[in-house]
Amino acid sequence: MRIGLTYDLRQEYLDMGFGEEETAEFDSEMTIAAIESTLQDLGHETVRIGRLGELMRRILAGERWDLVFNIAEGLYGIGREAQVPALLDAFGIPYTFSDPLVMALTLHKGMTKRVLRDLGLPTPNFCEITAAAEIQSVHLTYPLFAKPIAEGTGKGISAASKILDARQLEEVCLRLLRDFRQAVLVEEFLPGREFTVGIAGTGADARVLGVMEVLFQQGAENDAYGYGNKKDWVDRVRYVQADDTAAKQAAETALAAWRGLGCRDAGRIDMRLDRNGIPNLIEINPLAGLRPEYSDLPLLCSLHGISYRELIAMILESAAKRMSAAGGFA
Repeated sequence: MRIGLTYDLRQEYLDMGFGEEETAEFDSEMTIAAIESTLQDLGHETVRIGRLGELMRRILAGERWDLVFNIAEGLYGIGREAQVPALLDAFGIPYTFSDPLVMALTLHKGMTKRVLRDLGLPTPNFCEITAAAEIQSVHLTYPLFAKPIAEGTGKGISAASKILDARQLEEVCLRLLRDFRQAVLVEEFLPGREFTVGIAGTGADARVLGVMEVLFQQGAENDAYGYGNKKDWVDRVRYVQADDTAAKQAAETALAAWRGLGCRDAGRIDMRLDRNGIPNLIEINPLAGLRPEYSDLPLLCSLHGISYRELIAMILESAAKRMSAAGGFA
């Protein structure tokens, strides 16, 4: 196949004056090169496209691809991860990973939790704070956990995200409202073990690739798998394969969420155990990072004996199967 690559190259945004944390979700040249070389090794021709604006220019110029391997995160708006899939849908160009509906929904953690509850799946009690005046009306059970409602890569999450009293709640919410200019998600804190579950496939074909437990090391910010811990994970975090009863229960719940939300091809789901030992859904990641030996999904696969090449092949296999079922477009 002739496969186009859509992505947001972090260095381009840094060169434009955007900050380190603003661009944390974007990809490095190393990630793009790894995907590109793996696709070529699998026998495909690759074409680097880049971010949304360049995709628009090339589509309007008449260029087409058999498939677009899309890892573009987008820059602006609550639907930013849905922008490239929506554009590709409009021009009938097939692509990897989830559709615009799933991308927009899962970026908004509050809306996602409402759907998860409707599916009967466990997720912590929560509320959304859109303005300072709403902080006094929070009636959840402490400790709480607060984070921006639509960010990834742990942005806005630190040890301060765990909240013990009303004074701290006000302080953290006001800071997040100011710094991220979006609503704050406040949840009841989950005190148990933290897992991430890797999934590949779509619908009935979806299967769990493995469960990885996140263990905080000395020097890490405890209770918060946030931006700092993720950025410096080599010194702060240890990842281990998990396959005990709790991990298997987490895998079962994650797979139900993946299928219920309609996620496609591959991704990750983050979970924590509540005070009763039940795995609760924290975040859905249908556009998981793919940097080898750094991003959670490739690390999880490595722990479970799945190579990077095999992971990329699984993603392509799932997308190709969707394309075949839809007569060439999916």
